[in-house]
Amino acid sequence: MTARPANTHQARLLRLLRDGGPNSRAQLGDQVDLSRSKLAVEVDRLLETGLVVADGLAASRGGRRSHNIRLAPGLRFLGVDIGATSIDVAVTNAELEILGHITHPMDVREGPVAVFEQVLAMAAKLRASGFADGFDGAGIGVPGPVRFPEGVPVAPPIMPGWDGYPVREVLSQELGCPVMVDNDVNLMALGEQHAGVARSAGDFLCVKIGTGIGCGIVVGGEVYRGTTGSAGDIGHIQVEPEGRPCACGNRGCLEAHFSGAALARDAEDAARDGRSPVLAERLHTQGALSAADVAAAAAAGDTVALDLIRSGGDHTGQVIASLVSFFNPGLVVIGGGVTGLGHTLLAAIRTQVYRQSLPLATGNLPIVLGELGPASGVIGGARLISDHLFSPA
Repeated sequence: MTARPANTHQARLLRLLRDGGPNSRAQLGDQVDLSRSKLAVEVDRLLETGLVVADGLAASRGGRRSHNIRLAPGLRFLGVDIGATSIDVAVTNAELEILGHITHPMDVREGPVAVFEQVLAMAAKLRASGFADGFDGAGIGVPGPVRFPEGVPVAPPIMPGWDGYPVREVLSQELGCPVMVDNDVNLMALGEQHAGVARSAGDFLCVKIGTGIGCGIVVGGEVYRGTTGSAGDIGHIQVEPEGRPCACGNRGCLEAHFSGAALARDAEDAARDGRSPVLAERLHTQGALSAADVAAAAAAGDTVALDLIRSGGDHTGQVIASLVSFFNPGLVVIGGGVTGLGHTLLAAIRTQVYRQSLPLATGNLPIVLGELGPASGVIGGARLISDHLFSPA
C-alpha cells in the first residue's frame, strides 16, 4: 500500500468503507458533509489511487442507480497481540475481517529478539497459507507502557529486556510495511469498539485482566494515551496500604493482589495449606496452578476458589469505582485471560462499582464481559494501523 488519502474528506470516506463495508456514493454522501459534486471528485480521486474499487450498481433510490464502491479487496493488514504468555497473529482484509489467525505460547520474558522471531515465523505461515502475499501495514500490541509516537516500550514491569527496544523500526524493516505499536489493552479497546460489545459506545473503559492489569480509555471514539503513553496503567494503583510487593517496585498494587499470576500464587498457597482439596488435587496432578484451575474449582463449587475470585473482583471493582466517578464512562468492558472466571468475577466488580460510585455515574452504566476474546487484540492491531494509513499523509 503506497497511496494515502490526500485530505480529511478522503480519510473519512476510507474509514466509512472500512467500518460499514461496500456502500453507494449516494449513501456515503448522506454521511459526509460534502456537496454531490465535491463527493464525486473525492471518490474519483480515491478510485485513481487504487485504495477503493467499483463494486457494481447499488439498489435504486429513484432515478439513475448509483455505483457501489468498496475498499480494495487485496489490502491486507497484520494484527499482532503479544501477551505475557502467548502471541496472537492474524491477517485481515481492509474491512478488518479476520482471514487467518494463529496463537502460539511464548513467554515475553524471553526478550524481544526471541519473541519477534516467533512473530515473523507466524506471519510467514499465514502468508504461506495463502491469506496474504504481503502486508500493507501491521499493528502490534505489547503488555507494557509504550511511548506511542516512537513505538518504543518504556520500563515495562513484566517485560525484562524490552525497555527502549525499537519495536516499530525493527518490525517495519522485517515486514516491509508501515508498523504501529501500542499497549495491548488499547488494542483490545479498539477491537471491541470495531467489532465487539463497544460498537455503539463513544466513551468507555476497557479493563484487561491477565498476567497484568491495564485499562484502555476511549474518549469521543478515540483512545486516550496521555502525555507520555502511560494512561490506563491501573494495575499499579494501590489497593492495600503496605500490601504485597509488586514487580513495579511499590507495594499493595492491584496487580500484586489480583491478576493471573497473583491468583495462581494464592491458589497454590491454598492448596498447600490444605484449605482446598480440589485445588490440592489439581496441584498434585499438574505441578502448578493457573487462573483456569481456579475457574474450574469454582465451577465445581469449591468455596476457597470462589472466595479468591470474589476477593480479586472486590479489589478490581474498588479501582474501577474510582475511575467511574472520575471519568463517567458510558460502558465498562472487562476482558483478558482471567475473564474465564466469568460471572462470579463480574458480579463482585459490579457490586463494588455500584456501591462506591455516585448514582449519577452508575444509574445507566453497563459493566460487561468483552465479546471477542483473543480476537480483540488482533482486530485492534489491524484497526490501529488502518487508522494510521487511512489518515492524510
